[in-house]
Amino acid sequence: MIEISNLVKFYGDKRALGGISFTVNQGEILGFLGPNGAGKTTTMNIVTGYLSATSGKVTINGYDILEQPELAKKNVGYLPELPPLFLDMTVVEYLDYICDLKKVPKDIKKKHISEIMQMVHIGNVSGRLIHNLSKGYRQRVGIAQTLIGNPEVLILDEPTVGLDPNQVIEIRKLICALAKKHTIIFSSHILSEVQAICDRVIIINNGRIVADAPTIELSARMEDNSRYLLTVEGSFKDLQMPLRAISGVGSVTLLAEKNGLLQLEIVADGNLDVRKSIFFAMARLHAPILEFRSKAASLEDVFTSITTPNK
Repeated sequence: MIEISNLVKFYGDKRALGGISFTVNQGEILGFLGPNGAGKTTTMNIVTGYLSATSGKVTINGYDILEQPELAKKNVGYLPELPPLFLDMTVVEYLDYICDLKKVPKDIKKKHISEIMQMVHIGNVSGRLIHNLSKGYRQRVGIAQTLIGNPEVLILDEPTVGLDPNQVIEIRKLICALAKKHTIIFSSHILSEVQAICDRVIIINNGRIVADAPTIELSARMEDNSRYLLTVEGSFKDLQMPLRAISGVGSVTLLAEKNGLLQLEIVADGNLDVRKSIFFAMARLHAPILEFRSKAASLEDVFTSITTPNK
């Protein structure tokens, strides 16, 4: 659906993009991540036709963004970090105006707007001024304008920024529902959110792609087999020394203790597999194990590891 080939962008003598290439498949939700200044917004602006590249090629659904801009842009709906809303318009006036910009035929415009408002659940505020809407509803209106004209591709830049937890959950569900009919590029600094909804993640740093993999695979790559999380019934005083006495165990750290349950982090020396020894030690001490697993890396761990200098 989207093909980006050797994309380069300079602002004067400053390089923003250093020849990035990737594709996005139909129906995929791609998490597009990177620290501030990494080149994310520049890439999205080039893909949507807001900026031209210094060199490289972008095609949307087979249309070149430079050679066939009108056809390419028809396939893209874009929600920037600051939605382009006209606050002195009502919701329906604004969407009607966007329909005119996107050349939606007049005979289907009213039905098209109604269907989109129903899809993003803003029909109950259709006659209200956008200025008087909550942040959550404004984001929904912003998403609604991306859907005008039924584009194949949606590019959403920080769609949940500034929302409360309930609004975040609502927008997340909406994005997942939209993925059934659209290909989505989703950019966010809330990495747990990306981990929850994206099929695949690309991380960009200093204008270059430093990671491109399915979301689950990224975390699995970073899984640390020398660190374990153990939840066990007992007291730290009674279990600490027997655990430390196990051959290969380097350290035992108490993370939490409540109602007779301990959550411990155990670090093994040299990636030694100490799981059987720990299991039998707890059995001898009549300390039931409720959970015992390797400590998997979160997307935040992965992101920090590959975007922090000298890592």
